[in-house]
Amino acid sequence: SSRHPGLETPETVEQYQMRLWSSPFASLVYFLLSNTMAPNALSTDVCLPRWDLNSRFGFESPFSDDIDKHLEETRSMSKAFKDKYEGNLSTSSLLDAVTEYENIAIRRAIVSSYLSLSYDVALEDDALKKRKGSISQTQSETMGDFLEWFSLDVADMSQEEIDKHYEQEPGLKSYTAFLDEIRRQRPHNLDKNVERALTVRSPYVGTRPLVSFFDKELSLMRFELDGETVNMEVLLSRMSSSKDADVRALCLKQLNNGLDGAVTRVASLSLSSVAGSWLIENKERSYNDLRSRRNLDNNCPDEVVGSLLDGVRSAGVPLCKRYYALKKQILKETQGLKSFRWSDRNAPIEITENKEEEKITWDDAVSMVERGYRKFSPRMSDLFMDMVNEKRIDVPATDGKRGGAYCAGVVPGVGPFQLLNFDGTKHDVATLAHESGHGCHDILAYKQGYLQYHPPLTLAETASIFGEMIVFRDLLDLAETPEEKFTLLMSKIDDVINSVVRQCSFDRFEELAHTARENGELSAEELDDFWMQALTEYYGVIGDDSPFDAYDDVSHLWAYVPHFHHVPFYVYSYAFADLVVGTLYHSFQTNPDGFEERLLDLLSAGGTKDFATALGPFGLDPTSPSFWEDSIKAHLGGLLSEAEQLASKMGYAAQK
Repeated sequence: SSRHPGLETPETVEQYQMRLWSSPFASLVYFLLSNTMAPNALSTDVCLPRWDLNSRFGFESPFSDDIDKHLEETRSMSKAFKDKYEGNLSTSSLLDAVTEYENIAIRRAIVSSYLSLSYDVALEDDALKKRKGSISQTQSETMGDFLEWFSLDVADMSQEEIDKHYEQEPGLKSYTAFLDEIRRQRPHNLDKNVERALTVRSPYVGTRPLVSFFDKELSLMRFELDGETVNMEVLLSRMSSSKDADVRALCLKQLNNGLDGAVTRVASLSLSSVAGSWLIENKERSYNDLRSRRNLDNNCPDEVVGSLLDGVRSAGVPLCKRYYALKKQILKETQGLKSFRWSDRNAPIEITENKEEEKITWDDAVSMVERGYRKFSPRMSDLFMDMVNEKRIDVPATDGKRGGAYCAGVVPGVGPFQLLNFDGTKHDVATLAHESGHGCHDILAYKQGYLQYHPPLTLAETASIFGEMIVFRDLLDLAETPEEKFTLLMSKIDDVINSVVRQCSFDRFEELAHTARENGELSAEELDDFWMQALTEYYGVIGDDSPFDAYDDVSHLWAYVPHFHHVPFYVYSYAFADLVVGTLYHSFQTNPDGFEERLLDLLSAGGTKDFATALGPFGLDPTSPSFWEDSIKAHLGGLLSEAEQLASKMGYAAQK
């Protein structure tokens, strides 16, 4: 897909736009990044808002004949585009060609996004699934037959030819970022006929059908708990919210046992296929190492990603262990915990007596996010309220709905849309703040046009995590007691560790699995071993340097992390974004003058600036080898020091 910015196949558009269940603050989602259907009737309020897709997209339903007419017209336009420009780019108006290409891309994205969004609230509708798959096949054929050639031919143009077009057509410079992205891929492109064959066959063969089957199997998983049958997201919710250590341990045991057997065998087959495909494409396309292909998509040098991962290992891991030592002590004193197990990692901290967490209404959640946003940026607050009032958010947790949360940018003038599974928890408020940050980012960047509004993944989480941070700090300011502040801080640190240290441990697991794939197909037993190796490297060896007393019931948990199958080596982007935002927020606290304007400028740039250029006005240089280690110490270390000081004042634990 990286070879054709703006014209990905529908499945890739869906993966990118969803920003897979992307709230680092919501530790439920980040506990293991589940890919499940929504909780069984967790929220039964039928009055909770649903998104309005039909009026925005202009179709009566996913089965409308108008969609088929739209696809036929798009195919005709694509054929005319090829007939007009293939072999003639040097003598034609490149600006006109790019503009026509963008118009076709928009038409394709409208249909694929509409079908994907419609299906995500109706996962049990087999007819809709079949319709979505059929359209995906049609789109791939159009791409291969009439559009595949364009990015390849642009990439093959000499710099002198490109410069000549810039000189003759000044308006073309507005597409510089798009053209540069295409041309960066030149060393990795294959022959036209090969590229076409890969695109046309992708809906039928390769990894996609197998990964889709695996996704479906995960969504059907059910578990027995307290005499009832629940799905995976309910199980994870209870594990993360229960104050009873035995309940948490039971939930984890049920999850790990449920994944064992047939599920891990399917998961290993899917992951082995994905890793094999990644391996052969890396070789055929001449990428330097395992992550280079993803790094190039992110416009991020291999060296910077290496520095990030090294920084997390050297500075993040010790802070992680220090935090869990504190949490272990707190849980022992407040919940009578006898053994600190993996199931206790995301246990809630609540040290006020007899205080039950009250459900938060949707209106109150909106008010909390609106207030936090407005304190920082009235512009972002207004954009947030527009999304609420324009029915761009599908709120309730209903049966047959995709679990987690995402924001889909779709195309300028149509999107964005948010999918939530709102159940009235504090995590749900944080998730609303996060996804609304994505929506604000999209709206601000729409002026760059469809081909260039998507930011690189290294910056795609900037607005979302910053949105969480300002709401978190607002709630912290409003906390009336040290106990309330401490509870908020511990929850936030849980989520920073989950999005930084945990994601980098995921990356390490992928590294082990993909490296081993060169020696043959991966077995479930091998993947279990790699998972445990990565876990102990980042969280320590039991009885030696780990704050945990046991790693019971964790060996199969790799088997349902969706990123490993959909977007290999994606997970470091979460750590990248969380640390960048932590550093940005520190900059905001120390130098607030003009900060809002600088941040809105960064967001408005969309994909027209690489991360180094975008962060320059804030005095940040992520290319510096020391940047990441310093960021971890300032961001995670700063939050941990606050929590330790509060704990010491309350007499719960000695300050380390």
